[in-house]
This record gives sequence, structure tokens and C-alpha cells, in this order.
Amino acid sequence: MTSHTILSKFRDLSALVVGDICLDRWCRYDPTLSEPSRETGIPRIAVVSSVLTPGAGGTVASNLMALGAGRVDVLGVRGADGHGTELKRALEDRGIGARLLLSSDLAPTFTYTKLLNLRTGDEDQPRIDFVNPEPMPAALETAVLAALSEAIPQFDVILVADQAETRQGGVVTAAVREAISTAASANPGKIFWVDSRERPELFRGVIVKPNESEARRACLRLFGEEDLPRLRASIEAPFLFVTRGPGGVDAFTQNAMMHIPTVPVEHPVDICGAGDSFSAAAALALAVTGSAVEAARFGNAAASVTIMKKGTATASAAEVIAALALP
Repeated sequence: MTSHTILSKFRDLSALVVGDICLDRWCRYDPTLSEPSRETGIPRIAVVSSVLTPGAGGTVASNLMALGAGRVDVLGVRGADGHGTELKRALEDRGIGARLLLSSDLAPTFTYTKLLNLRTGDEDQPRIDFVNPEPMPAALETAVLAALSEAIPQFDVILVADQAETRQGGVVTAAVREAISTAASANPGKIFWVDSRERPELFRGVIVKPNESEARRACLRLFGEEDLPRLRASIEAPFLFVTRGPGGVDAFTQNAMMHIPTVPVEHPVDICGAGDSFSAAAALALAVTGSAVEAARFGNAAASVTIMKKGTATASAAEVIAALALP
């Protein structure tokens, strides 16, 4: 199949993003308006405008939509708070289904607030994160598991965004991991694709995509040394994709290891979200072709587009076609 043909088939696919669906708040502040607070004497950060976008798994969902997937929904948890309302609106504004984004007063909305200097465009202040350091309440976990069980038959591609960098994780708990593994075993015709920052070695029987640092740390936790073929075998992954930035991707199967190079991009603008755009394009391409090489090729192309944009950007189908055409 040609690249155009593969991309044209994305519209026939439905995709569900499960896990940590966050709100990204991009706030521009004017340093010339800083003045000490009357109450504390601490200089204020004077925010003059903001842009709200879906983050973490929401970035994956935005990329799926930009690539032309026929239907995209998210399944996760948002707080019954203002940030939760903003997150739902940001998803729906992009055509992403949010009916499975459970609203609860048992947990806050996972939110990143990024402060950009109006004069320079740089993010030069500490990021303000709204995180939940507590385990997900049992009642909420039960609701997530019920929603997951009902939703999986409705989708062709299930992408798991396990991005909470806390010890116990976020939405993707041990029970949710087990449910995903069970569903993958029961539905061999579907694509189950996992991106986990802190726990890739805890998944079983699904496609796993760590970057090289995450894969190395997973190996060290399991074996005390880096052994990527052994990692794939240990987690029984049909495919293990290890992304290496400008170094391309190593794809491991039961019988082979393939290196898929990428076209290096000089002077990338922002690498934030590159892994999310890779996952979106690669998972869709894998669903169409069944080829690890094609999946990595499309993922590389999408990532090469988004790293030339500010923030957690997306790559359109036309941009991916143009990137694939590069020598």
C-alpha cells in the first residue's frame, strides 16, 4: 500500500485513549506588569492570556483526530471542578468524544499550567501542576473498569496513556492494567498500544512503546541490566517499540529486531509531545498494515512534524505525507 492509501484508511478506524487525560493551560504573562502583592510583598505573575488544550492522553487523542481517524474518544477521570469543565470543552472543541471521561469529586483534574513570557515566548517560570498524590478511590476505579469493559468492543484501536509520574500511578491502576491485558487476549484483532512513563514492564500481552530512557530503566528494574529483547519477552508484547529521538526506532518482535531510521530534524522547536504524536500515527498505521516497519515509519514522520511546533502540537495527514516524502 502507498502512504496515501494507508492514511486514507485511517478514517475507517475508531480509537479510544484510556488513562491520564490532562488539561494543559498555556498562560502568557507580562513581566512588565509584575508588582509586589500588597498582602505578601511577593511579586505577582501577571497572566494576560491563556490557551487550553487537552494534555497527556488528550494530546494522543488530538493527534488521532488530526490524522483523520474516523472516531476518537477518551476514557479517564476529570474532577468535578473548573479545570474538569475546561478539559471537557477542550476535547469536544476538537471533535473528541468525552462521554467516557468520568466526572468525580473524589479526585482533582490532572492539570499542567505552563507560564510563557509574553516578551520572549519562553517558558521561564516553574510549571504549576495540579496532581493527585493519592491512589484512585475504589469506587472510582470500579467505575473506570465498568466503562472500559463496555467501551472496548466499540473500538478498533485502544491506546493507553499511563503518564502519571507518581508511585501508584493515576487512572491506570493495577486492576486497569489487568483488565487491559485480559481484553487484549480476548480481542486479538484489535490494537492495544501502551505508552507508560514509569511502568512499561508491568503490562502484559500488549504493544508497548517506551522511549530509550524508559526502556532502559524498565530493564534495570527487572534484570539489573539493559536487555530489550528480554524485556519484550518478559512482558509478552507482540511488539516492543523503543523510540530513540533522532536515532529512529527499534522494533522488537518474537523473532526479530528491526531498526527504522528517521530523517533527523535540525534545530527542533519543541520535543514535548513527540512521543504522543508517534503513538497516534504508529498505532493507526499498524492497525491498517499490520507492519511494525510501517508503524514506525508513520510514527517517525508525525513526530518530525510536531517537534517543529511550539507546545504539544499535532501532525495532520497532509503534513505526514510531506514528511514521508523527504529523502
